[in-house]
This record gives sequence, C-alpha cells and structure tokens, in this order.
Amino acid sequence: MNGFDERLLGGLGVFLAIADAGSFAEAGRQLDMSQPGVSRAVARLEQRLGVRLFDRTTRSVSLTDEGRRFRAQVLPLLAGLEDAANGVAQGRGAVRGRLRVQLDPFFSRMALGPRLGEFLAAHPEVTLDLVTRDQLGDMVADGFDLAVRFGHLPSSNLIARKLLDTRIVTVAAPAYLARRGRPATPQDIEREGHACIDFRDPASGRPFPWEFHRGRRRLVVPTDGRLVVNDAGTLLSTCLAGYGLAQVMDFGTQALLDAGQLVDVFPDWPDERFPLHAIHPSRHRVPAKVRAFLEFVIGIVSG
Repeated sequence: MNGFDERLLGGLGVFLAIADAGSFAEAGRQLDMSQPGVSRAVARLEQRLGVRLFDRTTRSVSLTDEGRRFRAQVLPLLAGLEDAANGVAQGRGAVRGRLRVQLDPFFSRMALGPRLGEFLAAHPEVTLDLVTRDQLGDMVADGFDLAVRFGHLPSSNLIARKLLDTRIVTVAAPAYLARRGRPATPQDIEREGHACIDFRDPASGRPFPWEFHRGRRRLVVPTDGRLVVNDAGTLLSTCLAGYGLAQVMDFGTQALLDAGQLVDVFPDWPDERFPLHAIHPSRHRVPAKVRAFLEFVIGIVSG
C-alpha cells in the first residue's frame, strides 16, 4: 500500500459503514452515496490493501477473515482521529497550549515583563514563548501567534489593532540643563550646538529625525549625530546620566518625568505621537490563548 490520502480515509468510512449496516445499500443510504459509488469505494480499498474484505452474495454481505482483522485494527485508529478532532475544536475556546509572541524590546522591558507572572498564574495551561526583536520580520514564517510593536506598520495582509498612541517627548536630565542651559525653541538645539542622543530606526537603518508637532505645525530639526543608539534602555540611561537631549516615548518614562529625573524641555510642542499595535496573522477563528494574551496587554496599556 502506497501512502495515505483522503480517498483511503473515505474508503475506510465506507468499509466501516457496510460492516455495521450489513449491506451496501443501507451503507449508501446512511452515507448519502449511490450503491455504485459504495461499490467503487470498496473496490479501491480492496485494491490498495491487496485483500478481499467482504463475502458478497445476492442475499447477504459478510466480512472475510481479513476484513474482520482489518476492522479490529482500524476502529481504535479512527476513534483516535475523532478524539483529536474534538480536542482541536474544544481548544478554540480553551486558553491552553504554547503561545509564541514577538515583542518590541522597550514594551517588553518597561511594561510587560513585570506583569507576566499575572498572566501565567491566570492561565496555568499556557506555555509562553516570548521573543524580543527590533523588527517585525515575517511573523507567519517564524511561527508567531501574535506581535506587539511600536511604530507605523507597512501595508500587509496581517491584522493590526492599534492599542495606543504615545506622546514623543524631548527630555534632558536636570544636570545637563544646569550645565548647558535649556533651549528656548526646538531650533535652538541646532543653533546652540546641544548634544543629542539619536535613536536608530530599525526599518531604515538611519536615525529617526527629530520632529516637533504643535497642532498642524511640524518642525524637523537637524541634530549633531555624534551618538546613535538602537536600544531604548541605553538611550534612557545615557540621558539620565546627563549626556544630552533625547526624544523618548512618554509611555514607560512618565514616572521619570513625574519624579523630576527627566525634564520635558518643550511642553509647548506636545502633539507628536507614536503608535503601539497588536498584530496577528488572521482575524478568522483567533485561538482563545491569543485573545486572552491580547486582553491582558490591553489591560496593561489602558491601566
């Protein structure tokens, strides 16, 4: 017998229906098949197996010895297939199994990491596999169920849900402002030669431009570019140490502003925003484990 295909599986169903019903005609009625169709399915199965499964007369149908042995072997296998199918169907509503999530490194470190124990305690049948990356990449090919990322997304077939828009704030440590003075306008950053910490855009490989938004007005200010980083933690720690100015998201850094460890240098330019998205491959039959994690993330960002 060569391989396993849907015709073989269909033939097994016809074989068992005949064995249970005791006739080709009754099996055809139960399966909504014509009697010739039933006969052809049995003939194909017998040809694949190389044995005769039924003794047929004008009055009766009975299993051969090979047919009885085959039935005894097939029944538990088909029962296992049915159990597997039922288990998958039930899993759509159960929060369980392995969940693979790709995360923005800053969001993972500043917001999600301290709360992960809560999710795992609430869902003891979930195994969580978290991967932090600078770029989304091909989440389908890489086997991710969900991604949570900051930034503007390119057009794709993925399903994206915006979770929030966070403000972009230009900040400095009090020690830096005491040493260099506070620029009065965004243009003074370039005019007065302020030290700036640039952040590299992982998509383009170039530093993000320094933008300032107020209503419909938008300014782009050149920076000296002597220090470029690609990690938000390094950006923050260098700024807190008093090296220079930085543009940061207020999400995750508001506590530093409230405590006076960082100063919002231009509070009169408050309107630049940066989005946080949840992304998954399809909106069709989203597994319960994905829905549960997404609800957990929404609770964090809205709290």
